[in-house]
Amino acid sequence: MHSQDPCSKPGLMHPDDAIVQLLSQVNTINDTEVVPLTDALGRVLAEDLASQIDLPPFSNSAMDGYAFRFDELLAHKGVLTLAGNAFAGHPFHGELKPGHCVRIMTGAPVPTGCDTVQMQEETEANGEQIRIQAPKAKGANVRSRGEELSAGDKVLTSGTRIRAAELGVLATVGVSQVRVYRKLRVAFFSTGDELRPVGSELAPGQIYDSNRYSIRGLLEKAGMDWLDLGVIPDSPEAIRQAFRDAASRADVVLTSGGVSVGEADFTKQILGEEGQITFWKLAIKPGKPFACGRIGEALFCGLPGNPVSSMVTFQKLVWPMLRKMQGMAQKPALLIEATLASPIRKQPGRVEYQRGILSRDANGLSVRVTGSQGSGMLTSMSLANCFVHLAQFQGDTAAGETVLVEPFDSVLD
Repeated sequence: MHSQDPCSKPGLMHPDDAIVQLLSQVNTINDTEVVPLTDALGRVLAEDLASQIDLPPFSNSAMDGYAFRFDELLAHKGVLTLAGNAFAGHPFHGELKPGHCVRIMTGAPVPTGCDTVQMQEETEANGEQIRIQAPKAKGANVRSRGEELSAGDKVLTSGTRIRAAELGVLATVGVSQVRVYRKLRVAFFSTGDELRPVGSELAPGQIYDSNRYSIRGLLEKAGMDWLDLGVIPDSPEAIRQAFRDAASRADVVLTSGGVSVGEADFTKQILGEEGQITFWKLAIKPGKPFACGRIGEALFCGLPGNPVSSMVTFQKLVWPMLRKMQGMAQKPALLIEATLASPIRKQPGRVEYQRGILSRDANGLSVRVTGSQGSGMLTSMSLANCFVHLAQFQGDTAAGETVLVEPFDSVLD
């Protein structure tokens, strides 16, 4: 824990502590539903699944070639007589006599009595006489029944997010429908009189509202149902009504902006009146003004208004919370070492997630930052493929030093 860090006083909390507090106040949702396998991509399993069959369900050939009984090769001087063919879906049904072999295709059942397959390129055919050249060991090129899974073996566990690979696994063992957690519903809105819809004309002092588009993209990649409530003016009553509306319709409420200390930043004030605040202000850069709490039955996260801060705090704080609510296990960040290609400037006091470009050269992995790291420069997220992790009390870092890098995951990609 980092409660004694100087930067934690009086209000800045280390992001590691923030995640612990955030996760302690959320539970996995109880609602589940059964969906056909064709609709299961991106959903989260709500039960363990076991295979009902052996996998593979029968011994089959891993090669195009010839199947035979290995121990017979020596007695027949490596030359066997062709008895027939075995194709995928059309097995050889005859009785294999001593000294015989079967022409077999990849995936075809290995005939009864055979225990080995020699690939076609290592055989020589002279009519029905097949010479096995440089024979391999007994069992070569045979995929044995049940070598991957036996009937009753656990295939996938509850909390697994179903990707393309999991779809294939479930189809392989004959599962046609799965029980999954219902999708979380996340309502979000932006606050600020300066924000204008994309496509409209900008007056002096106005900017386009980009955060809702980034948040929507993050939620879709995370597999959430989302509800976009638009831009809410900097009015206490408008924000209050938006909070009530969002909390009544969603499991989680996200806002963008209004959690700083400006005179017109009402989000934190209204949250304190309508709900409760768990913490506010973190020792993180970008993203210090991040608020967390609850409104009625809904959880609340107030993302900073700066667009990079909004995306970083979603990834580092909101996404772990959503994972737990969906029944998914927490995954520690994948941190790898890379050589810094150019110097980084940093003031001690906050954990920093600078945006970087990770690449490999003749000397191994190297990383360079995307340029200026201002929290309003969203192009730094577009150019980047990783975060460069810089510790709370770390200062400037010179080119050539080793740094920890976190490649973007599937939600940020």
